[in-house]
Amino acid sequence: MIRLDHLTKRFDHFLAVDRLSFEVPQGEVFGLLGPNGAGKTTSIRMLTTLASITSGQAEIAGIDVSRNPIGVKRVIGLAPQGLNLEIELTAEENLEFHGRLHRMSRHDRRARIRELLEFSELWEKRNVQVQKFSGGMKRRLLITRAIMHRPKVLFLDEPTVGLDPQIRRRVWDMILGLKAQGITILVTTHYIEEADFLCDRVGIMNRGRLVALDKPQSLKNTTGIYAVICSRMNGCPPRFFNDRDEAVRYASELEGDVTVRQTNLEDVFIALTGEAIHD
Repeated sequence: MIRLDHLTKRFDHFLAVDRLSFEVPQGEVFGLLGPNGAGKTTSIRMLTTLASITSGQAEIAGIDVSRNPIGVKRVIGLAPQGLNLEIELTAEENLEFHGRLHRMSRHDRRARIRELLEFSELWEKRNVQVQKFSGGMKRRLLITRAIMHRPKVLFLDEPTVGLDPQIRRRVWDMILGLKAQGITILVTTHYIEEADFLCDRVGIMNRGRLVALDKPQSLKNTTGIYAVICSRMNGCPPRFFNDRDEAVRYASELEGDVTVRQTNLEDVFIALTGEAIHD
């Protein structure tokens, strides 16, 4: 459903996305993981026709993004990182407006609005202005609006940014519900646990390049099952082990605050790049 072949974006002398290549089959949740500035949002902007492609090729549901942007817009939904809802309109009016833009019939719009607001647990708030919504409610409505016209592919750019952990989990459940409906989803995030929980596969980006791509558990197994993490004051780099006893023995030889835990995706990123996703 999504195919990238050496996709590249250059701004003057700055290379934001560098020959990005991967494919996403139907019904998969695919995550792009990396720090701010890694090229995740720029990649989504190219795939959703919001930014031009410098070189390379991208296809969505078999449609060439550069040659047929209108055709691509018909089959995709986008929930951007920024909240671009019409805050003076109600939840229902936001969906009504979006449905009209996609030329849905009145009968279809009415049925779809009720279906989606019930799915997102916003039906009771349908007549409330969006400016009175909480951050979590706005995020759920943003995703709901993106699937109003029944897209085949959904792009979610940092879908839970700024949300507290409890509300973030509700959004995750909503995303998994969309996956169960057969929608192909590409999600960008710098939340490690989000990528681990949601994604069938993860592509790790750094400085515009794809540095790894696999299932989350496979990536962690490649690095090592157990991580020995020192406090920053210790000055020792993290070490990874496949045997827990070996990890514990190594940790016992270190001074200061040392932790032995299971490896996560940020550990994979550190092992690949020598940097941390979070500052």
